Order: sequence, then structure tokens, then C-alpha cells
Amino acid sequence: MKNYKELLIWQKGMDIWKETYQLSKELPREEKYGLISQVQRASASIPANIAEGSARESTKNYHYFLQIALGSCFELETFIIGMVEMQMVDKVKADELLSKIDEEQKMIMSFMKKVKSPS
Repeated sequence: MKNYKELLIWQKGMDIWKETYQLSKELPREEKYGLISQVQRASASIPANIAEGSARESTKNYHYFLQIALGSCFELETFIIGMVEMQMVDKVKADELLSKIDEEQKMIMSFMKKVKSPS
């Protein structure tokens, strides 16, 4: 599909990106170039790679960028779980975001099956 903006996985990825930026504002200022930067980049990578993959000519390349988006979801999830465990952010907000990330992971995996990468 070439119009990535119509994809629900891209739309949800954008929502996750926005919510991650809001949650990252709770992190200590000294994390500006560490954890804050990492969670913001990981969250931005989700919709960005979905969009970039949609512009690729081959199914194999599209599948590759969906894999990167999925990897970014798992990376972001790991950061947020750590932030909760270290009591750096509000647990309720983080849990809501983690639920959305989990849903996004499932949706990307399902979409990857539809796209089907040739071996």
C-alpha cells in the first residue's frame, strides 16, 4: 500500500510517538541526552519506518522496514518498562502507553503476514 497515512498501524504509531514525548517530559532533566533522546527516537522510528517502507518498490524491502518498526516497538517497550521499574514516570500513564505499544506490535506482525516477504 502506497498511502501509508491510511494505514491504522501508521496512525497508531503516530499516537504512540506523541504520547511518548509527553511521558518523556516526566524524566529527569539530566536524561536529556540519554534516555529521553532514546525513547523519543525509538517512538519516532515506528511510524517513520512504516512510511518509508511503503515507498519501497519490492515487497521484500517493505517487509524489512516493517521489521525495523516492530523492533522499535520492542525497544520502546523495554525503555518504558525500565522507566516504570526505576519509578521515573507515572505508572498509570506508562501502563496505558505500554498497552498501546502491545497492540501496535500485534498489528504490525499481522500486517507483515499480509505483506509477506519472499524468502
